[in-house]
Parts: sequence; C-alpha cells; structure tokens
Amino acid sequence: MYLTKEVKEKIFKKHGKDAKNTGSAEGQIALFTHRINHLTEHLKNNRKDYNTERSLVKLVGKRRALLDYLTKKDIMRYRAIVKELGLRK
Repeated sequence: MYLTKEVKEKIFKKHGKDAKNTGSAEGQIALFTHRINHLTEHLKNNRKDYNTERSLVKLVGKRRALLDYLTKKDIMRYRAIVKELGLRK
C-alpha cells in the first residue's frame, strides 16, 4: 500500500507542524498532493481506468478548494505551501 500510517505521519509532521495536526489546511493539501501524484502515475500505465480518473479529478477539486480557502484566510501560508510543494498556481 502506498499510503501507510508512517507516510501520513511524515507528511503531516512536515507540513502540518505536528504529526497529530491532521486538520490543518497545509497538511491536507500536502496529503492530497501526494495522493494526486500517485494516481497520476497509475493513470499513465492504466489509461482506461475511468474510476481512478474520476477520483483524481475530485481530489484536484478538493485541493483547489483548500488552496482557495488558504488564499482568503492567509496569503503568506498559501504562498509558502505552493512554493514548498511546487504547485503551479
């Protein structure tokens, strides 16, 4: 399995300020980014997997919504997470 408990803890510790702080916007965005990258690699090999494609689109929408929220709430946190994760916008 690609997303083990240890991987999640590492993501939240790095981006969410604490391994137990799973609700922070930065932590959620980082987790979604990790999942999006994994699904993108899966779809490169399995082009006709439409269920995964739909899940990927939904995840991208959720991440976009969190990024929009962070833009309105605190622009500096938004800029930091976008730079750290290497996201385009």
